[in-house]
Amino acid sequence: MIPFLDDAGGEAPKACVVAAGDGLDADELMAWVAERVAPYKRIRAVEVVDEIPRSASGKIMRRLLRDR
Repeated sequence: MIPFLDDAGGEAPKACVVAAGDGLDADELMAWVAERVAPYKRIRAVEVVDEIPRSASGKIMRRLLRDR
């Protein structure tokens, strides 16, 4: 998850996901996460990406996701 600018609270969580087919529904994903996390951690947006950028050691490069 990465932050994005939100008018209501400044920043809000946004999920970047790689879809494994055409069956991804953003509303279902947000509802599934909302059942399992605290209210302030709920994702407010979903972005479908082709791939998650990773460094040579395998860490997710969140800076590149934010800069998109």
